[in-house]
Amino acid sequence: MSIDSLFASKAYGEVMSQGKMPAKGLAGPDESKPGKSFGDMVQSMVSDAVETGSKSENMMAASLANEVEMIDVVTAITSAEVTLETVVAVRDKVIEAYQSIMRMPI
Repeated sequence: MSIDSLFASKAYGEVMSQGKMPAKGLAGPDESKPGKSFGDMVQSMVSDAVETGSKSENMMAASLANEVEMIDVVTAITSAEVTLETVVAVRDKVIEAYQSIMRMPI
């Protein structure tokens, strides 16, 4: 599964959990249910990315003290790496979208 599809599935799950999109059909979002804005969703995902990086750093420190197994450290580092790659991919898509908008004729 690619990084873009991982991010997309996480974002879709986030939106679905807010009740903003119907599970089936093509009907629009239900405006009567309050939910988080796009900015709130992005901020939440950035916070999750920072938390994942922090957890991997804590696991590395714990491994130096022989408190955790090496497989746990490798798993935490891999998770942090995937999260960072996802953030970079999203950043690249945002920049690409901005550049595309700026090239549009007025």
